[in-house]
Amino acid sequence: MTNEFKVSQNTLTYDTYKELCFSVGWKEFMNFDVAEQSLSNSLVNVIVKDGNRAIGMGRVVGDGSIYFYIQDVVVHPDYQGRGVGKRIMDALFTYLQEHAPDKAFVGLFASTGNDSFYEKYGFKDYSPNMTGMFTVIQK
Repeated sequence: MTNEFKVSQNTLTYDTYKELCFSVGWKEFMNFDVAEQSLSNSLVNVIVKDGNRAIGMGRVVGDGSIYFYIQDVVVHPDYQGRGVGKRIMDALFTYLQEHAPDKAFVGLFASTGNDSFYEKYGFKDYSPNMTGMFTVIQK
């Protein structure tokens, strides 16, 4: 089943990005006017395909030296629970193992209910010692 899925690196297009974001209900949360520039600024992106159909994606963004963030991990709802997310995270972590230096900080924000998935990759909630915070610019 998951062995038929193909993972590729740095082939994510704007159209595929937009399509996958829409598939999980992110249409209202993303600024697609600047998404193409954001994609080109990624350190790496991965895409998973079932034949010619894009079914998942993920990116690593950051400064490439100390700070790395895993972003936009998306699995199309038709393929959730079939190991696609694992394939994405494995590919992103391979990149990090090869490119991130010792003591690099790797962060992410997990959707509600997905904490245990990311804990398998060593992520943990450091509360109450650290507070994960963010803001969104509204114009």
